[in-house]
Amino acid sequence: MYFFKPISDEVRLIQEKFNHHKKTMKHMLVSIFSCIAAILQAAGGMLPGIGYFISPLATAPILLCSIFSIPFGVMSYFLTMMLLFILEPTELMIFPFTTGLLGLGIGTSFSLFRKRISMIASGAIFLFLGIMSLLYIFHFPVLGPAASDSFSFLTIGSISLFSFLYSWLWVEIALIIFKRIKMIMV
Repeated sequence: MYFFKPISDEVRLIQEKFNHHKKTMKHMLVSIFSCIAAILQAAGGMLPGIGYFISPLATAPILLCSIFSIPFGVMSYFLTMMLLFILEPTELMIFPFTTGLLGLGIGTSFSLFRKRISMIASGAIFLFLGIMSLLYIFHFPVLGPAASDSFSFLTIGSISLFSFLYSWLWVEIALIIFKRIKMIMV
């Protein structure tokens, strides 16, 4: 079945190649990925309208960095938050709980799990918990007027379905990116 097929060992090969680089090179990649993520995330606040289509792409640099190495992924996640504090502080509430957390969750799952469903589920859980925290703990209207901060099973069901589908999309995007990286590295 599609969801239970193991992901190939391409990811592990790229992780090994990443580990052979010097520490300076790794830190440079982390800083470049963090800058890209911060710029993409800040587009949501700086460019109303089109920026909302650009800001979800901030998941990709965090995801890639997390796939290469979990500690460097966490470093990139926090560095991006620091950059957002300077560039666009209004996005600082959204990034750590949505796009950044999703990238970190899926990237980490590539190192820990082999089956596609496990990777999708871990990303979905991270995103679901992040959105729920924003809505019900911090009372931040992350979904705008579509969902209020009062508890609703319909809202929770919709968020969980969205989280699963969105995580599935990002796992597939990550696999496509890795096929491209493999062609470049070989």
